[in-house]
Amino acid sequence: MAPGSALAAAVLSLSLALAALAHRGEEPAAQSFVPPAPGTYRLPPIQAAPEGEVLDRWGQSRALSEFTRGRITLLGLIYTRCTDPDGCPRSTWAFHAVRSQLSSHRELKGRVRLVSLSFDPAHDSPEELRSYRERAGAAKPGADWHFLTTASTQARASILEGFGQDLRVAADSAALPGSEEFSHTLKVFLIDPIGRVREIYTSAFLSPQVIVNDILTLKRESHRRSRPLREPR
Repeated sequence: MAPGSALAAAVLSLSLALAALAHRGEEPAAQSFVPPAPGTYRLPPIQAAPEGEVLDRWGQSRALSEFTRGRITLLGLIYTRCTDPDGCPRSTWAFHAVRSQLSSHRELKGRVRLVSLSFDPAHDSPEELRSYRERAGAAKPGADWHFLTTASTQARASILEGFGQDLRVAADSAALPGSEEFSHTLKVFLIDPIGRVREIYTSAFLSPQVIVNDILTLKRESHRRSRPLREPR
């Protein structure tokens, strides 16, 4: 697929995903599943979020830890030209839906961030991510939603390895840098304020309501830990 055609298809795929969200609110499979109430279960730590260097949407070099610590973080690995409806557009759909639901939870204001991190530095420049951010609706009021890339494939490699994210380049698409078609398993990571991954979602389990309940569960866990101890009688 030519780069221009791939971009047009990606824009259409993203637009259709967000339109579906506006009309039906949830994926049909998610509608039939009632998630457990927040705080009625635990999310044990899985792994530490990796270190690394990223570029923000203005092209400034930043430590990845700036975006994985201090708040509850929902982080998804994407590339903007993805046309697989069960891939990156689905991740962006879910982030959009989660962000919308978060607006009704005042206790989470300023405590949650969303991060879409591109693994396609050859194409997803900071300028391209600013455009994608607009298309995703992330510029509208709501929880902070950051769009990041890396300066090189070398910088990308250590981050992908740290997250355990698979990534393959189609052999017939690698001749021209920036035109590569990627194959990957959709993964979205829920990270606690001290940088530990507490849940990993794939396309089959990417329910916005489940994610929001998990965020509320981590918030309540943090609240319990921060409460002062009672004075002994």
